[in-house]
Amino acid sequence: MKKKLVALMMTVIMAGSMMACGSSNSGSAGSSANGASQTSSDVTGASSDTAAATGSDPLNVVIWDSNQKAGLQQICDEFTAKTGIAVNIEVKDWDSYWTLLEAGASGGDMPDVFWMHSNNAQMYMKNGILLKLDDYIKNSTEIKMENYMPEITELYTYDGSYYAIPKDYDTIALWYNKTMFDAAGLSYPDATWTWDDLYNAAVKLTKKDGSQYGFCMNPSNDQDTYYNMVYSMGGYIVSDDHTKSGYDDPNTLKAMDYVGKLVKDACPDPTTMSETGTDVMMESGNVAMIMQGSWMVSGFLQNDYMKKNCDVAILPYDKTTGKRASICNGLGWAAYSGTKRPDDCWKLLEWFGSKDMQLEQAKLGVTMSAYQNTSDQWVNCTDVFHLQPYLDETTASTGDAQNELVLRPYTYNSTVWSGAAQTKLAAAWADPSIMEQTCKDFATEMNQDIANENK
Repeated sequence: MKKKLVALMMTVIMAGSMMACGSSNSGSAGSSANGASQTSSDVTGASSDTAAATGSDPLNVVIWDSNQKAGLQQICDEFTAKTGIAVNIEVKDWDSYWTLLEAGASGGDMPDVFWMHSNNAQMYMKNGILLKLDDYIKNSTEIKMENYMPEITELYTYDGSYYAIPKDYDTIALWYNKTMFDAAGLSYPDATWTWDDLYNAAVKLTKKDGSQYGFCMNPSNDQDTYYNMVYSMGGYIVSDDHTKSGYDDPNTLKAMDYVGKLVKDACPDPTTMSETGTDVMMESGNVAMIMQGSWMVSGFLQNDYMKKNCDVAILPYDKTTGKRASICNGLGWAAYSGTKRPDDCWKLLEWFGSKDMQLEQAKLGVTMSAYQNTSDQWVNCTDVFHLQPYLDETTASTGDAQNELVLRPYTYNSTVWSGAAQTKLAAAWADPSIMEQTCKDFATEMNQDIANENK
Protein backbone atom coordinates (compact mmCIF):
# COMPACT_ATOMS: atom_id res chain seq x y z
CA MET A 1 0.00 0.00 0.00
CA LYS A 2 2.75 2.46 0.91
CA LYS A 3 4.57 2.13 -2.41
CA LYS A 4 1.32 2.50 -4.31
CA LEU A 5 0.29 5.53 -2.29
CA VAL A 6 3.62 7.28 -2.74
CA ALA A 7 3.47 6.64 -6.48
CA LEU A 8 -0.05 7.98 -6.62
CA MET A 9 0.86 11.03 -4.59
CA MET A 10 3.80 11.78 -6.85
CA THR A 11 1.41 11.67 -9.79
CA VAL A 12 -0.81 14.14 -7.99
CA ILE A 13 2.08 16.51 -7.40
CA MET A 14 3.32 16.43 -10.97
CA ALA A 15 -0.15 17.02 -12.37
CA GLY A 16 -1.20 19.36 -9.58
CA SER A 17 1.75 21.64 -10.21
CA MET A 18 -0.01 22.77 -13.36
CA MET A 19 -3.25 23.78 -11.67
CA ALA A 20 -4.44 26.02 -8.91
CA CYS A 21 -8.16 25.70 -8.52
CA GLY A 22 -9.26 27.91 -5.72
CA SER A 23 -5.97 29.78 -5.73
CA SER A 24 -5.17 33.17 -7.18
CA ASN A 25 -4.81 31.81 -10.70
CA SER A 26 -7.51 29.23 -10.55
CA GLY A 27 -9.22 26.82 -12.59
CA SER A 28 -12.92 26.92 -6.83
CA ALA A 29 -14.07 28.00 -6.21
CA GLY A 30 -14.14 26.24 -7.92
CA SER A 31 -15.84 19.22 -6.59
CA SER A 32 -18.52 11.27 -3.69
CA ALA A 33 -16.46 9.17 -2.22
CA ASN A 34 -15.76 5.70 -0.46
CA GLY A 35 -12.78 4.70 1.65
CA ALA A 36 -11.06 2.84 4.42
CA SER A 37 -10.52 4.11 7.93
CA GLN A 38 -7.33 3.31 9.79
CA THR A 39 -5.97 4.02 13.22
CA SER A 40 -3.10 6.49 13.40
CA SER A 41 -0.63 3.63 13.88
CA ASP A 42 -1.77 2.10 10.58
CA VAL A 43 -1.54 5.24 8.49
CA THR A 44 1.20 5.59 5.92
CA GLY A 45 3.43 8.42 7.01
CA ALA A 46 2.61 8.38 10.72
CA SER A 47 5.96 8.66 12.45
CA SER A 48 6.15 6.66 15.68
CA ASP A 49 9.39 8.29 16.83
CA THR A 50 8.06 11.85 16.63
CA ALA A 51 7.86 13.47 20.03
CA ALA A 52 4.26 13.97 21.12
CA ALA A 53 3.07 17.53 20.81
CA THR A 54 1.56 19.18 23.87
CA GLY A 55 -1.39 21.47 24.35
CA SER A 56 0.99 24.39 24.77
CA ASP A 57 2.35 24.00 21.23
CA PRO A 58 0.47 25.78 18.44
CA LEU A 59 -1.61 23.66 16.12
CA ASN A 60 0.02 23.83 12.72
CA VAL A 61 -2.52 24.93 10.08
CA VAL A 62 -1.50 25.15 6.42
CA ILE A 63 -3.48 26.83 3.61
CA TRP A 64 -2.60 27.97 0.07
CA ASP A 65 -4.38 31.32 -0.34
CA SER A 66 -2.69 34.35 1.21
CA ASN A 67 -5.80 36.47 0.57
CA GLN A 68 -7.69 34.45 3.18
CA LYS A 69 -5.05 34.43 5.90
CA ALA A 70 -5.98 37.66 7.69
CA GLY A 71 -9.64 36.74 8.12
CA LEU A 72 -8.89 33.19 9.14
CA GLN A 73 -6.24 34.37 11.59
CA GLN A 74 -8.85 36.54 13.26
CA ILE A 75 -11.14 33.53 13.60
CA CYS A 76 -8.23 31.48 15.00
CA ASP A 77 -7.36 34.21 17.49
CA GLU A 78 -10.91 34.04 18.82
CA PHE A 79 -10.53 30.26 19.09
CA THR A 80 -7.32 30.66 21.08
CA ALA A 81 -8.91 33.19 23.41
CA LYS A 82 -11.75 30.77 24.16
CA THR A 83 -9.83 27.49 24.36
CA GLY A 84 -6.25 28.45 25.15
CA ILE A 85 -5.09 26.41 22.13
CA ALA A 86 -2.67 28.41 20.01
CA VAL A 87 -2.89 28.19 16.22
CA ASN A 88 -0.19 28.96 13.68
CA ILE A 89 -1.40 29.52 10.11
CA GLU A 90 1.16 29.03 7.36
CA VAL A 91 0.54 29.89 3.71
CA LYS A 92 2.15 27.80 0.97
CA ASP A 93 1.84 28.35 -2.74
CA TRP A 94 -0.27 25.74 -4.54
CA ASP A 95 2.63 23.58 -5.72
CA SER A 96 4.48 23.66 -2.40
CA TYR A 97 1.27 22.88 -0.52
CA TRP A 98 0.70 19.56 -2.24
CA THR A 99 4.40 18.72 -2.16
CA LEU A 100 4.29 19.20 1.62
CA LEU A 101 1.28 16.91 2.00
CA GLU A 102 2.79 14.29 -0.31
CA ALA A 103 5.99 14.27 1.73
CA GLY A 104 4.01 13.90 4.94
CA ALA A 105 1.90 11.12 3.50
CA SER A 106 5.03 9.18 2.60
CA GLY A 107 6.71 9.46 5.98
CA GLY A 108 7.53 13.07 6.85
CA ASP A 109 5.91 15.77 8.92
CA MET A 110 2.27 16.54 8.22
CA PRO A 111 0.33 19.66 9.28
CA ASP A 112 -2.22 19.11 12.02
CA VAL A 113 -5.02 20.85 10.11
CA PHE A 114 -5.19 21.77 6.45
CA TRP A 115 -7.46 22.34 3.48
CA MET A 116 -8.65 19.46 1.32
CA HIS A 117 -9.62 19.89 -2.34
CA SER A 118 -11.91 17.86 -4.60
CA ASN A 119 -8.95 17.04 -6.90
CA ASN A 120 -7.24 15.02 -4.20
CA ALA A 121 -9.84 14.15 -1.56
CA GLN A 122 -10.73 10.65 -2.69
CA MET A 123 -7.13 9.48 -2.72
CA TYR A 124 -6.38 10.97 0.71
CA MET A 125 -9.56 9.55 2.25
CA LYS A 126 -9.15 6.07 0.78
CA ASN A 127 -5.53 5.80 1.93
CA GLY A 128 -6.19 6.80 5.53
CA ILE A 129 -4.37 10.15 5.48
CA LEU A 130 -7.29 12.14 6.88
CA LEU A 131 -8.68 11.89 10.40
CA LYS A 132 -12.05 10.10 10.41
CA LEU A 133 -14.59 12.46 11.98
CA ASP A 134 -17.71 10.33 12.45
CA ASP A 135 -17.53 9.94 16.24
CA TYR A 136 -16.60 13.57 16.77
CA ILE A 137 -19.53 14.74 14.64
CA LYS A 138 -21.91 12.34 16.41
CA ASN A 139 -21.02 13.87 19.78
CA SER A 140 -20.94 17.52 18.64
CA THR A 141 -23.61 20.09 19.40
CA GLU A 142 -22.15 22.48 16.79
CA ILE A 143 -21.70 20.28 13.72
CA LYS A 144 -24.69 18.76 11.94
CA MET A 145 -23.73 17.76 8.41
CA GLU A 146 -27.20 18.45 7.04
CA ASN A 147 -26.56 22.15 7.71
CA TYR A 148 -23.94 22.34 4.94
CA MET A 149 -24.36 22.45 1.20
CA PRO A 150 -24.87 18.78 0.25
CA GLU A 151 -22.69 19.20 -2.85
CA ILE A 152 -19.71 20.10 -0.66
CA THR A 153 -20.42 17.49 2.03
CA GLU A 154 -20.44 14.87 -0.74
CA LEU A 155 -16.87 15.73 -1.69
CA TYR A 156 -15.49 14.78 1.70
CA THR A 157 -17.59 11.70 2.42
CA TYR A 158 -16.02 8.31 1.70
CA ASP A 159 -17.64 4.91 2.23
CA GLY A 160 -20.28 6.57 4.40
CA SER A 161 -17.78 8.35 6.67
CA TYR A 162 -16.84 12.02 6.98
CA TYR A 163 -13.24 13.19 6.62
CA ALA A 164 -13.53 16.97 6.46
CA ILE A 165 -15.84 19.75 7.59
CA PRO A 166 -17.09 21.85 4.65
CA LYS A 167 -15.36 25.22 4.69
CA ASP A 168 -16.83 27.13 1.78
CA TYR A 169 -18.23 26.95 -1.69
CA ASP A 170 -17.58 28.96 -4.80
CA THR A 171 -19.40 29.95 -7.94
CA ILE A 172 -18.22 31.71 -11.09
CA ALA A 173 -19.21 35.16 -12.35
CA LEU A 174 -18.24 37.58 -15.12
CA TRP A 175 -15.99 40.51 -14.23
CA TYR A 176 -16.06 43.49 -16.57
CA ASN A 177 -14.32 46.84 -16.89
CA LYS A 178 -16.95 49.58 -16.67
CA THR A 179 -14.56 52.22 -17.97
CA MET A 180 -13.84 50.25 -21.14
CA PHE A 181 -17.53 49.54 -21.71
CA ASP A 182 -18.36 53.22 -21.27
CA ALA A 183 -15.65 54.28 -23.71
CA ALA A 184 -16.98 51.82 -26.30
CA GLY A 185 -20.59 52.92 -25.75
CA LEU A 186 -21.64 49.42 -24.73
CA SER A 187 -24.19 48.43 -22.12
CA TYR A 188 -22.85 46.48 -19.16
CA PRO A 189 -23.35 42.69 -19.05
CA ASP A 190 -26.54 41.56 -17.33
CA ALA A 191 -28.84 38.54 -16.94
CA THR A 192 -30.08 38.90 -20.54
CA TRP A 193 -26.67 38.14 -22.02
CA THR A 194 -26.11 34.97 -24.03
CA TRP A 195 -22.70 33.62 -25.00
CA ASP A 196 -23.19 35.30 -28.37
CA ASP A 197 -23.58 38.64 -26.58
CA LEU A 198 -20.33 38.07 -24.73
CA TYR A 199 -18.50 37.20 -27.96
CA ASN A 200 -19.86 40.22 -29.83
CA ALA A 201 -18.97 42.62 -27.02
CA ALA A 202 -15.52 41.08 -26.64
CA VAL A 203 -14.78 41.60 -30.32
CA LYS A 204 -15.92 45.23 -30.16
CA LEU A 205 -13.76 45.84 -27.10
CA THR A 206 -10.63 44.42 -28.75
CA LYS A 207 -8.33 47.03 -30.27
CA LYS A 208 -6.32 46.18 -33.36
CA ASP A 209 -3.16 47.76 -31.96
CA GLY A 210 -3.08 45.17 -29.16
CA SER A 211 -3.49 47.70 -26.38
CA GLN A 212 -6.80 46.23 -25.20
CA TYR A 213 -8.58 42.89 -25.51
CA GLY A 214 -12.20 41.99 -24.95
CA PHE A 215 -11.64 38.75 -23.07
CA CYS A 216 -8.94 36.62 -21.50
CA MET A 217 -8.63 32.92 -20.60
CA ASN A 218 -6.19 30.02 -20.89
CA PRO A 219 -6.41 26.23 -20.54
CA SER A 220 -5.60 26.35 -16.82
CA ASN A 221 -8.80 28.36 -16.30
CA ASP A 222 -11.05 25.33 -16.45
CA GLN A 223 -13.45 25.74 -13.51
CA ASP A 224 -13.62 29.48 -14.02
CA THR A 225 -14.01 29.59 -17.80
CA TYR A 226 -14.58 26.85 -20.33
CA TYR A 227 -16.16 24.26 -18.00
CA ASN A 228 -19.04 26.70 -17.49
CA MET A 229 -19.45 27.16 -21.24
CA VAL A 230 -19.43 23.39 -21.81
CA TYR A 231 -22.16 22.64 -19.27
CA SER A 232 -24.23 25.66 -20.30
CA MET A 233 -24.23 24.41 -23.90
CA GLY A 234 -25.28 20.89 -22.90
CA GLY A 235 -21.89 19.15 -22.83
CA TYR A 236 -19.94 17.62 -19.98
CA ILE A 237 -16.35 17.01 -18.86
CA VAL A 238 -16.86 13.77 -16.90
CA SER A 239 -19.93 11.52 -16.92
CA ASP A 240 -22.17 11.56 -13.84
CA ASP A 241 -20.80 8.17 -12.77
CA HIS A 242 -17.21 9.51 -13.01
CA THR A 243 -16.15 6.87 -15.55
CA LYS A 244 -16.09 8.55 -18.97
CA SER A 245 -14.68 11.66 -20.60
CA GLY A 246 -17.07 14.09 -22.22
CA TYR A 247 -14.50 15.92 -24.35
CA ASP A 248 -15.76 14.15 -27.49
CA ASP A 249 -19.46 14.78 -26.77
CA PRO A 250 -21.04 16.82 -29.62
CA ASN A 251 -22.24 19.55 -27.27
CA THR A 252 -18.85 19.74 -25.60
CA LEU A 253 -17.25 20.12 -29.03
CA LYS A 254 -19.71 22.90 -29.84
CA ALA A 255 -18.70 24.72 -26.68
CA MET A 256 -15.00 24.22 -27.33
CA ASP A 257 -15.39 25.56 -30.87
CA TYR A 258 -16.88 28.67 -29.25
CA VAL A 259 -13.89 28.84 -26.94
CA GLY A 260 -11.54 28.67 -29.91
CA LYS A 261 -13.40 31.45 -31.71
CA LEU A 262 -13.26 33.67 -28.63
CA VAL A 263 -9.54 33.03 -28.17
CA LYS A 264 -8.84 33.77 -31.83
CA ASP A 265 -10.90 36.95 -32.17
CA ALA A 266 -10.86 38.67 -28.77
CA CYS A 267 -8.06 37.39 -26.52
CA PRO A 268 -4.37 38.19 -26.09
CA ASP A 269 -1.71 35.82 -27.38
CA PRO A 270 -2.13 32.47 -25.56
CA THR A 271 1.45 32.54 -24.30
CA THR A 272 0.88 35.96 -22.77
CA MET A 273 -2.33 34.80 -21.09
CA SER A 274 -0.62 31.73 -19.69
CA GLU A 275 2.51 33.47 -18.44
CA THR A 276 0.80 36.57 -17.06
CA GLY A 277 -2.44 35.19 -15.64
CA THR A 278 -5.93 36.40 -16.42
CA ASP A 279 -6.44 38.08 -13.04
CA VAL A 280 -3.22 40.07 -13.43
CA MET A 281 -4.19 41.19 -16.93
CA MET A 282 -7.56 42.36 -15.63
CA GLU A 283 -5.97 44.17 -12.71
CA SER A 284 -3.55 45.86 -15.13
CA GLY A 285 -6.28 47.20 -17.41
CA ASN A 286 -5.33 45.04 -20.40
CA VAL A 287 -8.64 43.20 -20.84
CA ALA A 288 -12.30 44.15 -20.61
CA MET A 289 -13.75 40.88 -19.28
CA ILE A 290 -12.72 37.72 -17.48
CA MET A 291 -14.60 34.98 -15.63
CA GLN A 292 -13.45 34.38 -12.08
CA GLY A 293 -14.43 32.46 -8.98
CA SER A 294 -15.76 34.01 -5.81
CA TRP A 295 -12.47 33.12 -4.11
CA MET A 296 -10.83 36.02 -5.97
CA VAL A 297 -12.96 38.77 -4.44
CA SER A 298 -10.78 39.30 -1.37
CA GLY A 299 -7.76 39.75 -3.64
CA PHE A 300 -9.55 42.12 -6.01
CA LEU A 301 -10.61 44.23 -3.04
CA GLN A 302 -6.93 44.93 -2.46
CA ASN A 303 -6.39 46.23 -6.00
CA ASP A 304 -7.08 49.92 -6.53
CA TYR A 305 -7.56 49.59 -10.29
CA MET A 306 -10.20 46.90 -9.87
CA LYS A 307 -12.03 48.89 -7.22
CA LYS A 308 -12.16 51.98 -9.42
CA ASN A 309 -13.01 50.42 -12.77
CA CYS A 310 -14.58 46.98 -12.45
CA ASP A 311 -17.71 45.17 -11.33
CA VAL A 312 -19.44 41.77 -11.50
CA ALA A 313 -22.28 40.29 -13.58
CA ILE A 314 -23.95 36.91 -13.72
CA LEU A 315 -22.63 34.49 -16.35
CA PRO A 316 -24.22 34.43 -19.83
CA TYR A 317 -26.50 31.59 -20.83
CA ASP A 318 -26.84 29.48 -23.95
CA LYS A 319 -29.80 30.48 -26.15
CA THR A 320 -30.26 26.90 -27.43
CA THR A 321 -30.41 25.12 -24.06
CA GLY A 322 -31.76 28.10 -22.15
CA LYS A 323 -29.30 27.17 -19.42
CA ARG A 324 -26.74 29.08 -17.41
CA ALA A 325 -24.20 26.85 -15.63
CA SER A 326 -21.76 27.73 -12.86
CA ILE A 327 -19.15 25.23 -11.76
CA CYS A 328 -19.23 24.86 -7.99
CA ASN A 329 -16.43 23.64 -5.80
CA GLY A 330 -15.67 23.88 -2.11
CA LEU A 331 -12.85 23.23 0.32
CA GLY A 332 -12.96 21.13 3.45
CA TRP A 333 -11.16 21.55 6.77
CA ALA A 334 -9.32 18.28 7.43
CA ALA A 335 -6.90 16.95 10.05
CA TYR A 336 -4.04 14.50 9.70
CA SER A 337 -4.94 11.00 10.91
CA GLY A 338 -1.49 10.68 12.48
CA THR A 339 -1.65 13.91 14.49
CA LYS A 340 -0.58 13.64 18.11
CA ARG A 341 -3.49 15.91 19.09
CA PRO A 342 -6.64 14.65 17.37
CA ASP A 343 -8.98 16.09 20.00
CA ASP A 344 -7.46 19.57 19.72
CA CYS A 345 -7.61 19.34 15.94
CA TRP A 346 -11.27 18.44 16.15
CA LYS A 347 -11.95 21.42 18.42
CA LEU A 348 -10.49 23.68 15.73
CA LEU A 349 -12.41 21.97 12.92
CA GLU A 350 -15.58 22.26 15.00
CA TRP A 351 -14.84 25.95 15.52
CA PHE A 352 -14.28 26.60 11.81
CA GLY A 353 -17.47 24.74 10.94
CA SER A 354 -19.77 26.27 13.53
CA LYS A 355 -22.55 28.52 12.30
CA ASP A 356 -21.11 31.53 14.12
CA MET A 357 -17.67 31.17 12.55
CA GLN A 358 -19.09 30.39 9.13
CA LEU A 359 -21.07 33.62 9.42
CA GLU A 360 -17.96 35.46 10.53
CA GLN A 361 -15.97 34.04 7.60
CA ALA A 362 -18.64 35.43 5.27
CA LYS A 363 -18.88 38.81 7.01
CA LEU A 364 -15.10 39.23 6.91
CA GLY A 365 -15.19 38.67 3.15
CA VAL A 366 -12.92 35.62 3.35
CA THR A 367 -15.20 33.65 1.04
CA MET A 368 -18.74 32.32 0.78
CA SER A 369 -19.45 29.78 3.51
CA ALA A 370 -20.59 26.19 3.11
CA TYR A 371 -23.07 26.50 5.98
CA GLN A 372 -26.43 26.96 4.30
CA ASN A 373 -28.09 30.40 4.32
CA THR A 374 -25.02 32.30 5.51
CA SER A 375 -23.52 33.57 2.25
CA ASP A 376 -25.75 36.62 2.00
CA GLN A 377 -23.41 37.97 4.66
CA TRP A 378 -20.55 37.55 2.18
CA VAL A 379 -22.47 39.41 -0.52
CA ASN A 380 -22.79 42.33 1.90
CA CYS A 381 -19.15 42.28 3.04
CA THR A 382 -18.36 45.20 0.67
CA ASP A 383 -20.13 47.92 -1.28
CA VAL A 384 -17.24 48.26 -3.74
CA PHE A 385 -18.39 45.38 -5.96
CA HIS A 386 -21.87 44.07 -6.68
CA LEU A 387 -21.43 40.47 -5.52
CA GLN A 388 -25.03 39.29 -5.76
CA PRO A 389 -24.42 37.53 -9.12
CA TYR A 390 -22.30 34.92 -7.34
CA LEU A 391 -25.25 34.05 -5.11
CA ASP A 392 -27.79 34.30 -7.96
CA GLU A 393 -26.00 31.38 -9.63
CA THR A 394 -27.34 29.13 -6.85
CA THR A 395 -31.00 29.96 -7.53
CA ALA A 396 -33.29 28.01 -9.87
CA SER A 397 -33.46 30.73 -12.49
CA THR A 398 -32.49 34.31 -13.29
CA GLY A 399 -34.29 36.20 -16.01
CA ASP A 400 -35.06 33.92 -18.94
CA ALA A 401 -32.41 31.32 -18.07
CA GLN A 402 -32.49 28.25 -15.90
CA ASN A 403 -29.51 28.20 -13.56
CA GLU A 404 -27.56 25.02 -12.94
CA LEU A 405 -24.98 24.66 -10.19
CA VAL A 406 -22.57 21.95 -11.38
CA LEU A 407 -20.19 20.22 -8.99
CA ARG A 408 -16.66 20.50 -10.34
CA PRO A 409 -16.02 17.35 -12.43
CA TYR A 410 -13.85 14.81 -10.66
CA THR A 411 -12.72 11.19 -10.57
CA TYR A 412 -10.54 9.23 -8.14
CA ASN A 413 -7.36 10.95 -9.38
CA SER A 414 -8.57 14.03 -11.22
CA THR A 415 -5.19 15.71 -11.27
CA VAL A 416 -3.82 13.29 -13.88
CA TRP A 417 -6.32 14.05 -16.62
CA SER A 418 -7.08 17.64 -15.65
CA GLY A 419 -3.37 18.48 -15.72
CA ALA A 420 -2.97 16.67 -19.04
CA ALA A 421 -5.92 18.61 -20.45
CA GLN A 422 -4.15 21.89 -19.78
CA THR A 423 -1.09 20.69 -21.67
CA LYS A 424 -3.01 19.21 -24.61
CA LEU A 425 -5.38 22.16 -25.00
CA ALA A 426 -2.53 24.66 -25.10
CA ALA A 427 -1.94 23.68 -28.73
CA ALA A 428 -5.59 24.34 -29.57
CA TRP A 429 -5.45 27.72 -27.85
CA ALA A 430 -2.53 28.58 -30.12
CA ASP A 431 -4.32 27.19 -33.20
CA PRO A 432 -8.10 27.07 -32.67
CA SER A 433 -8.55 25.31 -36.02
CA ILE A 434 -7.43 22.07 -34.34
CA MET A 435 -9.66 22.49 -31.27
CA GLU A 436 -12.20 19.82 -32.23
CA GLN A 437 -9.66 17.15 -33.13
CA THR A 438 -7.59 17.96 -30.05
CA CYS A 439 -10.64 17.42 -27.83
CA LYS A 440 -11.54 14.15 -29.54
CA ASP A 441 -7.99 12.85 -29.18
CA PHE A 442 -7.82 13.91 -25.58
CA ALA A 443 -11.10 12.12 -24.76
CA THR A 444 -9.41 8.83 -25.70
CA GLU A 445 -6.41 9.61 -23.51
CA MET A 446 -8.57 10.73 -20.62
CA ASN A 447 -10.68 7.57 -20.74
CA GLN A 448 -7.49 5.56 -20.42
CA ASP A 449 -6.36 7.70 -17.46
CA ILE A 450 -9.68 7.05 -15.73
CA ALA A 451 -9.46 3.32 -16.44
CA ASN A 452 -5.97 3.24 -14.89
CA GLU A 453 -6.93 5.05 -11.69
CA ASN A 454 -7.59 2.02 -9.52
CA LYS A 455 -5.05 -0.35 -11.03
